[in-house]
Amino acid sequence: MRDSFLHKVLHAFHALYYWLLYAFVRKNERFDMDLKRWAKWKKQCPYKNRYMTFVFMMTEYKGFRNLCYNRMGFVHHFLKWLCPPLDSLRLFSKEIGGGLLIQHGWNTTVIAERIGENCRILQLVNIGFGKFGKRPVIGDNVHILCGASIFGGVHVGNNAVIGAHALVIHDVPENAIVGGVPAKVIKINAPSNEC
Repeated sequence: MRDSFLHKVLHAFHALYYWLLYAFVRKNERFDMDLKRWAKWKKQCPYKNRYMTFVFMMTEYKGFRNLCYNRMGFVHHFLKWLCPPLDSLRLFSKEIGGGLLIQHGWNTTVIAERIGENCRILQLVNIGFGKFGKRPVIGDNVHILCGASIFGGVHVGNNAVIGAHALVIHDVPENAIVGGVPAKVIKINAPSNEC
């Protein structure tokens, strides 16, 4: 009897907490794009309702929590204690476009000037400062594979694919597939709108 009452109180507290988080992000168009992209990627999400999808994603995926807290701004420091984010995923970008998908964000650091819409980042990725404190600018629909590193004030063009363990220290043209250390253009693809 006692356990079930405590269990119900805890569930009610979590429901209130999720409602409070949702209230901060529900009118953010970029967050809406994120939620739709994550739900599409995680096909097992059983809910059609936006709020219930949000609760499911926050409950199941710590990487989604990191992105949600990033969208909330400074206030997340007061709210993330109950539903902690993934410790090894760090997002410190000034501007992140909607639809960002971070698959398995373990040991991933993203410190970019700007990240475009519908980008996909895999695990072990490092995006950060180079000489003179400049940050990379990532275009729309960019796919960054595991272990890739992008440093300095480089521009990664729209629809580019950064190969696994590539080291990007020079600009990447649009629709390019790059790989190697340092990264070189392997192929230029026809334009695409999805990664």
